[in-house]
Amino acid sequence: MSENNNVVVVGLGYIGLPTAVVLANHGSRVVGVDINQANVERINRGEIPFVEPGLEEQLAHVVAEGTLSATTETPHGEAYIVAVPTPFKDNYEGDLSYIRAASANIAPQLHGDELIILESTSPPQTTRKMAEHILELRPDLSLDGADGKPAIHVAHCPERVLPGKVMEELITNDRIIGGMTREATRRAKALYATFCVGELLETDDVTAEMAKLTENSFRDVNIAFANELSLIADKLGIDVWELIELANHHPRVNILQPGPGVGGHCIAVDPWFIVSSAPEESRLIRTAREVNDAKPEWVISKVKEAAEGIAAPVVAALGLAFKPDIDDLRESPALEITKRLAEEFPHGTILAVEPHVAKLPPALEGRKNVRFAEPQDAIKHADVVVLLVDHQQFRLLPKGILDGKQIVDTKGLWRPGKSSALTVNTTSIPIVAAAR
Repeated sequence: MSENNNVVVVGLGYIGLPTAVVLANHGSRVVGVDINQANVERINRGEIPFVEPGLEEQLAHVVAEGTLSATTETPHGEAYIVAVPTPFKDNYEGDLSYIRAASANIAPQLHGDELIILESTSPPQTTRKMAEHILELRPDLSLDGADGKPAIHVAHCPERVLPGKVMEELITNDRIIGGMTREATRRAKALYATFCVGELLETDDVTAEMAKLTENSFRDVNIAFANELSLIADKLGIDVWELIELANHHPRVNILQPGPGVGGHCIAVDPWFIVSSAPEESRLIRTAREVNDAKPEWVISKVKEAAEGIAAPVVAALGLAFKPDIDDLRESPALEITKRLAEEFPHGTILAVEPHVAKLPPALEGRKNVRFAEPQDAIKHADVVVLLVDHQQFRLLPKGILDGKQIVDTKGLWRPGKSSALTVNTTSIPIVAAAR
């Protein structure tokens, strides 16, 4: 497939780097571009800048083979994949500045006939705005070859992988291919067909953008239902996990599990893109976001109840990542809760525990009452233990380690009757429910 053999991947984060590695392992010659010089140097040594199972071995292989290299400067390529951040602003509109910067760097390199794919999850019509920006900078090009101008081919192909399983799901998951033209769709489909064994589903660019937002909004709404149930169950004195387990015995009911909130770059962000695009029509999606965004504050209230009467409580906050067994802290409710606990207990001590990172993240650095700690040491010295992420390490704690502690368990990991290596003095546990 010579037309897209030389691929430039712009953005070497949680999606861009695995995508670059998979492409390089399936016949493409890949150059990865990132603004972080330190990460570029690490990648060129075959070292990963974040945790993702299976990534480092494959990265080391393609670097050694010479099929992947990284740089801070955007070169010419036959195909470009843009995988840069798309956070939202204070008013929940998408911040497209990273996409504009990427397109501004791509534009001078174009000769015509290149394929440009936006993978970043984006508000509807962002791909068209990216194309318009490129054509503003390069009026000698076009999207369809009109007036004899060389054409560029622009598409939106959203990622839909699960952190922790990215290297597998990049290959096996179905993929949406949304071209601005039929030729763009054809070329993008041909590129993904080099490594993706899932079904390649053709559509237009705006529908492709909306499909990704719809997938994550569906999950957000369902998590919000579980989180709202946890609030109701707490008020009524009901074990929410038992309640959900019983309800899920109905053949057409599948309620998700509650937790401390919703994190990650996708589910905690994407629904707002729909809300900002159609604010009057997206009432349910907005309410779900508000329910999930409010959950951390509820968890904090439970910790304050557990610490009542202790002048300078020591609180062990177990987990900072947004989901189990990864190091991804983006939009993490656990991290936000830990930061807020430091503010709520200025005379206390917060022992922050995260087995998948090497030091305190910037949000917690410099706070005099926050210390980074190992799990068992934190629990040993704590008055209150708050389980925020159900990492595997927290499932394997030694028997009896929680005896005598006040516990706020937002994941139901240590609830009475649940299979666990731990034996807990359940009379001391104000169990709370909060979402996966």
